[in-house]
Amino acid sequence: QVQLVESGGGLVQAGGSLRLSCAATGRTFGSYSMGWFRQAPGKEREFVAAIPWSGRSPYYADSVKGRFTISRDNAKKTVDLQMSSLKPDDTAVYYCAADRTYYSETIALREGEYDYWGQGTQVTVSS
Repeated sequence: QVQLVESGGGLVQAGGSLRLSCAATGRTFGSYSMGWFRQAPGKEREFVAAIPWSGRSPYYADSVKGRFTISRDNAKKTVDLQMSSLKPDDTAVYYCAADRTYYSETIALREGEYDYWGQGTQVTVSS
């Protein structure tokens, strides 16, 4: 069992940066792929970025590629999302998620492939 808690959200002006962090409990965190999703008002939840258990070859949605960076620290049981050059369209609730497929290098893109979710953290980008 894994519990996930996001932090770091807030209000930022367009062009600014924020760093989200997701802290996990549970001994198996290091074996799971981790992802970030977001949900804007009136829209479906969408994939943002994911990183396999090894930390190699993270994957990004086209909308954030070059602006966001996902990273993880298995010893600290954290996964971070560094967001730069933020746009008003990035405004959403951001969720951390864990795919409990052990030691997979395959990136899961669909929310149905993730087994554990955090409660979300609000990111608001003003124009």
